[in-house]
Amino acid sequence: MNALWGWIQRGYLRVIGPVGDFLVRHRVKPNTITTIGTICTLVAGAIFASGHIRTAGWFLGLTALFDVLDGTVARRTGTSSVFGAFYDSTLDRVSDGALLGGLVVFYAINPVHHSVPLLVITLLGLIGAFLTSYTRARAESLGVDAKVGLLQRPERITLLSAPQAFFGLALDGWVLATIVTLLSVTAWITVVQRMTYVHRMTAGVPGPATGAPVSSTTPPTLQPATGTSLQGD
Repeated sequence: MNALWGWIQRGYLRVIGPVGDFLVRHRVKPNTITTIGTICTLVAGAIFASGHIRTAGWFLGLTALFDVLDGTVARRTGTSSVFGAFYDSTLDRVSDGALLGGLVVFYAINPVHHSVPLLVITLLGLIGAFLTSYTRARAESLGVDAKVGLLQRPERITLLSAPQAFFGLALDGWVLATIVTLLSVTAWITVVQRMTYVHRMTAGVPGPATGAPVSSTTPPTLQPATGTSLQGD
């Protein structure tokens, strides 16, 4: 699975390469690209909420390139920064909230596909998506790289775009319901996997209650952003 996903990522980067070249030539700032990408995702979330699921899937899939290009442009222009990494990560959470929040609204107000159980499942998926990011960030603050788990942001964006683009509300909405359920379940599995991983990596390490603090008095070294936001969360 990892090999397949790596092949897909490399192919996608080759496809959008000319767009990256254009942005580098015109000296577009990485934070500007991040902002544009977030605005596009907000629009996609609104389209989801309105019930135009197939349109939202295509729009999200076509504009997801901004999620990759901000990091690519930052590296190629030597403009990577600590704030850029923080800004990108923060707006990624806004994007996650907009997409899954749009589906929550869809299940809450759509006259045909209104469903309280699916609304709850989608809301749990939204909470799981935020916890997926939080567990990694908190682990890194303790000096542990917890980039592990079943589902990360690239897979989440792919599942929210590709199936919807091709199937929309096919089979009376069951394709979308299956994707939403899959996202929710795998998000929580990832959270548990990361908690288990951090527990294993920190077993026997003294904390504030029993000894020297793990990181509260020795903050981690800050490094500029070097990756792309679609490489995980």
